[in-house]
Amino acid sequence: MGTTRRAFLGTSLGLAAAVTTALPASAEDRRRIPRGGIGMHLYTMRDVLAKDFAGTVEQLAEIGYATVGVSGRHGHGAADIRRMLDTAGLRAVLEHVAYTMLSGAGLPQALEDLHTLGAKWPVVPSLPGSMHSVAGYREAARQFNRIGAASREAGLGPVLFHNHDGDHDVLGGENLYDILVRETDPHLVAFELDVYWATKGGAHPATYFVEHPHRFPALHVKDMAPDGSFADVGSGTLDFAAMFEDADTGGVRQWLVEHDTPKDPFATARNSYAYLAALRY
Repeated sequence: MGTTRRAFLGTSLGLAAAVTTALPASAEDRRRIPRGGIGMHLYTMRDVLAKDFAGTVEQLAEIGYATVGVSGRHGHGAADIRRMLDTAGLRAVLEHVAYTMLSGAGLPQALEDLHTLGAKWPVVPSLPGSMHSVAGYREAARQFNRIGAASREAGLGPVLFHNHDGDHDVLGGENLYDILVRETDPHLVAFELDVYWATKGGAHPATYFVEHPHRFPALHVKDMAPDGSFADVGSGTLDFAAMFEDADTGGVRQWLVEHDTPKDPFATARNSYAYLAALRY
């Protein structure tokens, strides 16, 4: 009887465990974006920043944002921006710096400015149109490795590359973006994946997370309206919950909101933050 009872209990417990595993996770059990990882890429706010930089970043902090990506200084020096961010309680995590500056004589100053800002990553926002070829992207990969080595030597993180849709073009049988991923050193070069532009270019962000782990420390979280234009995060067609299931594998640490043409930047900031703060995946 004892053996039979133990076998019955073991079978029952096994069935219970199987049923529990099969049940969908409740909202409370699913992952959420860390509040310290929800940021605003300041290109979204450029019009209001030009009028009142300090007041704008203060309002972003009041909404709940913890970090920012710097894109354009609007006449302020790095030290002034750092002071305004500190006062607001925000932290800069990266700055977009032109490829021509990072690949040229401006690199040392750009890295020094990142230290001043308190940021970690220099970001190449785009490549010159003249480099839109297989040979051009191979040269960019070579330069990225050099820039990333200098950034690491300066005590910063790897250089990041921010994509647009054209970066996912296939030329001569070669995917341009894949050249950058494949021909750069993961210790020196990583990526700020813009999920809108990747999707528009025919790529699947989640696939990159799985196939190239830990290469995507920052995202531009940008939504796509049904007509293909920009939308506030959570109001468009992109399935962020599904997209972010493998974000940990991809190494994502910063989810930076962006909208290229917001009608009301503060409304976009509020709507997008509310969605990301409530998102479970």
